[in-house]
Amino acid sequence: MPTLIVLRHAKAVAGLGMSDIDRTLNDRGRRDAAATGDWLRANGLVPGHVLCSTAARTRETLDQLAVDAAVSFEPGIYDNDPDHLRTLVGEAPEDAARLLLVGHNPSVHQLVHDLTGEAPDAFPTCALAVIELPGPWTDVRPGLGTLRTVHTPKD
Repeated sequence: MPTLIVLRHAKAVAGLGMSDIDRTLNDRGRRDAAATGDWLRANGLVPGHVLCSTAARTRETLDQLAVDAAVSFEPGIYDNDPDHLRTLVGEAPEDAARLLLVGHNPSVHQLVHDLTGEAPDAFPTCALAVIELPGPWTDVRPGLGTLRTVHTPKD
């Protein structure tokens, strides 16, 4: 049964004077991302493949997770369209039992809701949702997944 882990990037700097895509993590963001990587390992949820936005804050979040997985950097994740995210998940490698998607709000929060029919009221920075899917990635569609857990840095 495939498992999708949807992760919002960790806390970034305000970014005054720089483009949004170039914003990096602040100190709290780096700590939260590293702790989230520890949580993934402790819970046996290390992904086999990662889909990651090309924004600096998502790439840095992924680096801080310190997971050993194949990575596809996808510029379209930055566009914040939950339908596009679902399409990318549907194109994931067949042999990836666990897939991690590192992206941005509001699309990651909406994706969790679309796939499971439920979602937490808030999806703060570095929040993640673990979703089980009953069939292959190519079959992903709204309402098909089961939300197994939600984890935030404050949990």
